[in-house]
Amino acid sequence: MSIEKQKLYNEIETLPEELTDQVINFIEYLKLSYIDTEAPDSVTIKSKKDLKEKLQKGLDDIKENRVISLDEAFAKIDSI
Repeated sequence: MSIEKQKLYNEIETLPEELTDQVINFIEYLKLSYIDTEAPDSVTIKSKKDLKEKLQKGLDDIKENRVISLDEAFAKIDSI
């Protein structure tokens, strides 16, 4: 374990129980923020308009039978 992780672990050990949920939420936020900066544009949502366009593209793909299995989709996600 790195020194930084050990310091983090020590801080968590001394954390009051009532702050546990807040710390977990913050850690999840940090992880998602990092993932968001690493993710390709094709899977990140930048605005309501962008979400609508991506959803419409998905619907168009379904209509045109441009689909893949759930296993294939998760394999692609894992490769990101």
